[in-house]
Amino acid sequence: MSGTTRRAAVLGAAATLLAAPRLPRAQGTQIAIATGTTGGVYYPLGGGMANLMSRNIPGLSATVEVTGGSVANMQLLGAGRVGMAITQVDAAVDAVRGVERFRGRPVPARALAVLYTNRMQVVTTEASGIRTMEDLKGKRVSTGAPGSATELMAFRLIEAVGLDRDKDFRARERLSPAESTNAIKDGKLDVYFFVSGVPTSAVTDLAASPGIQIHLVDHARYVPQIVEKHGLVYFPEAIPAGTYPGQKTDNQQMSVGNIITVREDMPAEQASRILEVIWSGRAELAQVHAEARNFTLDKQKTAAAGVPWHPAAEAFWKGQGAQLA
Repeated sequence: MSGTTRRAAVLGAAATLLAAPRLPRAQGTQIAIATGTTGGVYYPLGGGMANLMSRNIPGLSATVEVTGGSVANMQLLGAGRVGMAITQVDAAVDAVRGVERFRGRPVPARALAVLYTNRMQVVTTEASGIRTMEDLKGKRVSTGAPGSATELMAFRLIEAVGLDRDKDFRARERLSPAESTNAIKDGKLDVYFFVSGVPTSAVTDLAASPGIQIHLVDHARYVPQIVEKHGLVYFPEAIPAGTYPGQKTDNQQMSVGNIITVREDMPAEQASRILEVIWSGRAELAQVHAEARNFTLDKQKTAAAGVPWHPAAEAFWKGQGAQLA
């Protein structure tokens, strides 16, 4: 099979996985999965999960919901409007504790699985002149879509840098990654924050645009003070050079884990079956997005999950041989 034919086959498979969950069924259980914006990783990965569940669990029809991201996902889960949510650990911890955006409204969420790492990407261009986080002062920035974990994490990073999110920028937008990329192309934005797995399509789109040289701003040195205030949910990592077209150097940045969450009252049998299907189908999920390759047994740690396990998930992972402690 030629390279072109192989790429076409993979893209075709991904399109099928995304389309299939939207097909209605006449009877049976319906479950919606809260994902994220179409320019990120949650949406296609959630589509792949929904397809696996719909195909392999008799009587169950799963669909995906496009959302602003992790904060909105946990709010939807708390309201009972979705049955599953993909979320960053920081948003899940806040939701279960009933703090920050969830103050007074704790969410009865439990972890099903630890997925992959999300990377904070502070995206700009060489032409912007922005080289450090301090250089963002006076610039036009986007801190992420409303209700996203990008926004939550961006605010914490901006505070650690010593900037005021309401006073120190020429303009502050709340755009999705795809909207942010288009705004930079149109000369209406200087820099944007986006937290996701890598590579992510919106950043790739910007990096591959003719006449544009992207620059990812380093910020890992601020992690210790963020951890001191918000807990051990963040850690420093590097996005390797070459992850995006024209990316010349490693990007030293802040990362956070991703998990699948459900409500604590999900029946144990249903939770077990969902996990069995998703875990056995992880090779298929990797055809949708490469980050699914990082859904591994060694990542199933209680500390990494951040919130308590659903009892069925704890039993499942122990049965698979995971060392949860």
